Amino acid sequence: MPSPIGALELISNGSAVTSLSIERGGALPHDGEIERPDDVLLETREQLDEYFAAERRDFDVPLSPAGTPFRRAVWDRLREVRWGEYTTYGELGFAVGKPSAGRAVGGAVGSNPIPLLIGCHRVLGSDGRVTGYSGGEGVPTKLWLLEHEGITLAA
Repeated sequence: MPSPIGALELISNGSAVTSLSIERGGALPHDGEIERPDDVLLETREQLDEYFAAERRDFDVPLSPAGTPFRRAVWDRLREVRWGEYTTYGELGFAVGKPSAGRAVGGAVGSNPIPLLIGCHRVLGSDGRVTGYSGGEGVPTKLWLLEHEGITLAA
């Protein structure tokens, strides 16, 4: 589906979204494959269109991200960070009971298989800096999403 940050590719297992990819360098992981939209994907597309039009702030489609229990705990915590809010890697570590696991938290955030729907763009460094983003074109994509949600960063 088209979006202001590039084409998006959605995948489901028929009952929940399992993957969302943001175009990078003009390509998506499953380019050229036959599209098979189902009810979950059609609803997700509608909700994403509403999000990009600033008419939706929360998603309520079913999600099923595959990952270790630790990664799923980080992603579950990320789902609690709402539109216009942000958290830090350190705060995430504390929230999941691993306050000294900064690298592991960063790895979990970076491996989020369902960005946007699980708002990993809302994670900043402890000093408020944008430290990276694995979706789309990286930091410019993250900055666009933060601005879209009205999150202002310290100069």
